[in-house]
Amino acid sequence: MTGLFNRRYLEETLERELKRAERENAPVGVLMLDLDNFKRFNDSYGHAAGDEIMRVLGRMLGRQVRVEDIACRYGGEEFTLVLPGCSLEAACQRAEVLCGNVRDLRVPFAGQVLGGVTLSVGVAAYPQHGATGPAVMRSADSALYQAKLAGRNRVMPASMAHEQNAQTLDHGAGFRQP
Repeated sequence: MTGLFNRRYLEETLERELKRAERENAPVGVLMLDLDNFKRFNDSYGHAAGDEIMRVLGRMLGRQVRVEDIACRYGGEEFTLVLPGCSLEAACQRAEVLCGNVRDLRVPFAGQVLGGVTLSVGVAAYPQHGATGPAVMRSADSALYQAKLAGRNRVMPASMAHEQNAQTLDHGAGFRQP
C-alpha cells in the first residue's frame, strides 16, 4: 500500500548496512516514526481515508530519502528509516523536517481535505546506541515511546530518551520494555 519496503527487508538490510558502517567507521541513523493518534483518525474518517494517508505518507517518505537510505513500513502506522552515514544529530534534523512536512500535509479524499496528521519520531544511531540492528532498533523504539509520552508530534533522540527513562524509573513509574 505504501510503496515502501517491509519489515523483513528492513531486518535483512539493516545488518548489512551496519557491517558496512563498521568497515567504513561510519554512523548509521535509524528513525522510528509513528503516526500520532491514527486509530482516532481512522475512527473519525474511516479506514479508506486512513489508507489514503498511509499511501500519501509512503510516497512522501520515498521522495524525501536519499538513494542510499532505506524507507520501510515497520507495521501498522509505524515506519522506519535507515540513514547510512548519518550521525544522530543529522538524523534528528532530518526527522524534524519530516515532522514539519507531515504537519503541512493536506490530502484530498472523498470531497474533503484530510489534515491534522502528526508524527512522533524516535532517533538512534549506530554505533552510539547499539552494536547490532536489533539493539539500535530497540533504542529508536524506546525513544519513540518517550516522544509519545512527552506529548507526541515531536522528535526524541535516544540519548534524551535514556535520560528520561532513568528519571522515570527513579520516580517509580513503569516503563515499557521494547
